[in-house]
Parts: sequence; structure tokens; C-alpha cells
Amino acid sequence: MKCSSEHSIFLQLEHSPEQLERAARLFRAIGDPARLRLLAYLAVREACVSELASAFGEQISTVSQRLRLLRAEKLVVRRRWGKHVNYGLADRHVAELVGNALEHVNESGRSEGFQYQERFPNELPNS
Repeated sequence: MKCSSEHSIFLQLEHSPEQLERAARLFRAIGDPARLRLLAYLAVREACVSELASAFGEQISTVSQRLRLLRAEKLVVRRRWGKHVNYGLADRHVAELVGNALEHVNESGRSEGFQYQERFPNELPNS
């Protein structure tokens, strides 16, 4: 089977360098286990900083700093109720990203080689 460069050309044309850099920053923000744990918690329910600090046995200042970084990358939003501030995921894409990442690492029985073919337009050989 001849290798085609169609896919790499598509990726180069479809995504600007700025979009790729933004996506890389997003993954760096998610890549920290403590921040990922916050996102996973917020995927289930909104919470205030003190609730999150209590749930993870951490200082409020530590949790606030993590939330600030996640907000800067537009992964988390905050909602004010008078003096109270709750945090939640920015949108369903963030929930899906976190859920897919955790689901991916929990999959068992993965075998080597190319088995995922859905994104390839041409059928891959069976050998």
C-alpha cells in the first residue's frame, strides 16, 4: 500500500499555527494530575473553592491558583451569587475531553497496531 500525504496536507490547511498553539496550551493545562482531578470533579457538579479544597485536602490558595490557570485557558468558568462564587466546566467539550481522556486510560485489552480506522478514508489492509 502506498503512503499518501493527503492527511498531513489536510491538517496543515485546516488548523492555523495559532490554533495548534492554543490546543497545546489547553493540553498542558489539563496535563497536570491535580488540575485534571479538579476538572473531573467539576464535570460532575459545580463547586466553590472551599468545597474543592476540602474535597481534596488542599489549601484554598492552592486550589484558587489551579482554577485561575484553568480559567485562563477557558476550561473553567465561574458564576457569582452575591458573595459566593461557584466554578464549573466551560462547556460540554471540556467535559467530553476529560471524560474521553479518563476513559482512554481505563480501556483494557488494547493490542498493538492500527485497529482504529474510522478516520481513514481508505480501507487499511488486514495484514
